[in-house]
Amino acid sequence: MNMWVAIVLIVAIVFCADTINKMTKVRAKKKSKKTDSAELTESLERIDELEERIQVLERIITENKFDLRSEINKL
Repeated sequence: MNMWVAIVLIVAIVFCADTINKMTKVRAKKKSKKTDSAELTESLERIDELEERIQVLERIITENKFDLRSEINKL
């Protein structure tokens, strides 16, 4: 094998390896974006549920009956 043929083969192998490496990184990023999107949607749903619960608790605390109960319990 000629020295120049060996050099060309080495360069071709390096370029192929680099291309494969870049392709796998792109695929991994696409997969992680899908996962991130699903996690974001789940988190937003959870936040909405918690906001609703907080509103219910605020409504209970601000009712007059709650104040009356706390005054009776103090006695």
